[in-house]
Amino acid sequence: MSAPTGPVTERQVQEDVARLDVYRNQLNSLLQQHQYLSASRAEHVRARTTLEGLERVAAGSELLIPVGGETYLRGSPAPTSKVLIGIGDGFVAEVERGQATELLAQRLTKIDQATGEIEGNVRTLEERIQILNQRLDALARATSGEPLAGDVGSD
Repeated sequence: MSAPTGPVTERQVQEDVARLDVYRNQLNSLLQQHQYLSASRAEHVRARTTLEGLERVAAGSELLIPVGGETYLRGSPAPTSKVLIGIGDGFVAEVERGQATELLAQRLTKIDQATGEIEGNVRTLEERIQILNQRLDALARATSGEPLAGDVGSD
């Protein structure tokens, strides 16, 4: 975004305002994606920590297994029991605990990469928004009381 040369027209201001609106909408969308990824990351960390913790549980120990809605089942994990893990589109695969832990770690890496990309895009959009805001503020101060080029006077 280079500084305009010559007089600024009303059309240029309207384009900047429209661009600012687009940037703000994009920023809101990115922030929502960031929140989703943060929640997903927390859930994956919790699952991995739980699976790793099961390795330290004595055989025959009783656990409370959450089934949702603040409802739990009592159960004892068998040392050789497999884990059901979602693989997308509502499908699950049955894998060994260690493999499930590794899959969760890989997913966490991907989530962290995506989060980093989103954070970079957020910074870029915030910079663009700041530049446009400063430009529009400067134009407003410079043209207060003066018609913009291309405005039709009422004679």
